Amino acid sequence: MSTYRTREIKQALLSKGFQESTTDHYVYHLWVNDRKSSVRTHVSFGAKEYGDPLLGFMAKQLKLRRSELDDLIKCPITKEQYLSLLVKRGHVRLARQP
Repeated sequence: MSTYRTREIKQALLSKGFQESTTDHYVYHLWVNDRKSSVRTHVSFGAKEYGDPLLGFMAKQLKLRRSELDDLIKCPITKEQYLSLLVKRGHVRLARQP
């Protein structure tokens, strides 16, 4: 059973191209080519750590397998690799270069 500190999760998301907005939770939207994508996740104000049940839910929101989320947080997956996974799985389209 793995756990991650909320601060660690937030830093990983920001380094992968997510931007934070605040509502009743912290909401992280993935931005690709200066456009907000449909990929997003929430981080609770009150949570100091996230365990397996919440991490599993977060992985689904981020269109990842649970083990891939570990790699995203620990940083073996780069921003480019994450975007490549999302494109390959049909969740994100990259703008065509002229």
